[in-house]
Amino acid sequence: MSITAVILTKNEENNIKDCIDLLSFCEEVILIDDYSTDDTENIAKEKGALVFKRKLDGDFSKQRNFGLKKASYNWVLFVDADERVTSRLKKEILKETGKKKGKYTGFYIKRKDIVFGKELSHGENSSLYFLRLGRKNAGKWKRIVHEEWEINKDTKKLKNILVHYPHTSMKSFVNKINHYSSLHAKAKIKEKSRSSLIKIVVFPLLKFFNNYILRLGFLDGTAGFIVALMMSFHSYLAWSKLWIYQRLLKI
Repeated sequence: MSITAVILTKNEENNIKDCIDLLSFCEEVILIDDYSTDDTENIAKEKGALVFKRKLDGDFSKQRNFGLKKASYNWVLFVDADERVTSRLKKEILKETGKKKGKYTGFYIKRKDIVFGKELSHGENSSLYFLRLGRKNAGKWKRIVHEEWEINKDTKKLKNILVHYPHTSMKSFVNKINHYSSLHAKAKIKEKSRSSLIKIVVFPLLKFFNNYILRLGFLDGTAGFIVALMMSFHSYLAWSKLWIYQRLLKI
């Protein structure tokens, strides 16, 4: 069965070539590009990818659903530019999508983070699965950030991993945390969640304790400490920004 790979991009010239190279098993690779100002588009086109320009406008689900509409084939694989499909995952994907009467309409893939050259085996992201492979018309993406592909029919977890290189520097890490915490706060408004002093103070501390102690992040050394601290900072920013939005919008 043929596969379309969909990649959301914004100034990913340092990542996009390697990402596309490992998607050669897909019959089609398309980029939904948020008007990159670097060489992302040219590199992608040189690698044979189709590029569609579309403003993200702070809504990742709409961007991914747009990618679903543009996909030509029945199976769609969503990959971020800083992710890499391993050879084992490739073989497993081809095996599952190649079945003539396969019962599954969607597949969860486990992602392995590599931060500052360290492969993380603990913390909140070490055991997460993301629904990234599914039939084109099986469901829609929901939520503006930390989005999820909602497929209500039969799904399955794949055995092999997707490798993720999320942060190349502390500057990019901080910038991403700041950006995503703003989107997360806006999503919380839509979900009618409310912030408070207790949430601003306590939730980040609980987040750090959960990641670094309960989920054994300390076993990942300095990288594990940095990630646990930054995820706690993300929590602090998100709940603080939500509180500010409440005051400004008087909700």
